[in-house]
Amino acid sequence: MNLFRTALLLAKKDLYSELKTKQILTTQIIFAGLVIVVFSFAFDPANNTTKAVIPGVIWVIIVFAGILGLNRSFISEQRNDTMQGLLVAPMEAASIYLGKFLANFAMMLVVEIVSIPFLFLLFDFKFLGSFPYFILVIFLGSFGFIAIGTFLAALAANSKSSEMLLPLLLFPITTPILIGVVQATKIILTNVEKLSSAIAWIQLVTAYDVIFFVVCFLLIDYVLEV
Repeated sequence: MNLFRTALLLAKKDLYSELKTKQILTTQIIFAGLVIVVFSFAFDPANNTTKAVIPGVIWVIIVFAGILGLNRSFISEQRNDTMQGLLVAPMEAASIYLGKFLANFAMMLVVEIVSIPFLFLLFDFKFLGSFPYFILVIFLGSFGFIAIGTFLAALAANSKSSEMLLPLLLFPITTPILIGVVQATKIILTNVEKLSSAIAWIQLVTAYDVIFFVVCFLLIDYVLEV
């Protein structure tokens, strides 16, 4: 069966299962809302200097809400005893990784679509930057974070302490992506005159995304065989 077709079927299966239970997505959205409310009380939205914390809040939401979803993506297969079935099925192991990545990425986009407008609304933030570049940065940052996170979730799933192990592995590896997207987001939202600097950060993050996505794609066979 075609690799991408299989991956789409697996992603559809995961998303359909999530739509039925709403366990992960609901938890992610509640967490995002809680972070926004806490920050809105900690920093006065009427103060202009508060706008400087918005890029950081956006990526705190994406990182920690993302981990909530990543932790469950492979563990749920093991708890339901379906992981072995996927491995012996007539399909490539890479399609399992790609399917899990697509499902995690889709849920992350839903969280961002709900939480970022709510953040801007609660902080009374008037968007004066470049909207297409802002969308591009959110997309690239989420892509890299979820691509690496899905691979490491597969690696950590065999451990008894997988929920603790995943953040320990994920944060050091994704730090260059997070630094790049926070810097690019800050420039785009608060200092769009320096757009060329934001583009340089975007190019760096894009290169990092491509390299790690290819590496994860090539190594997933060995990880799932462990």
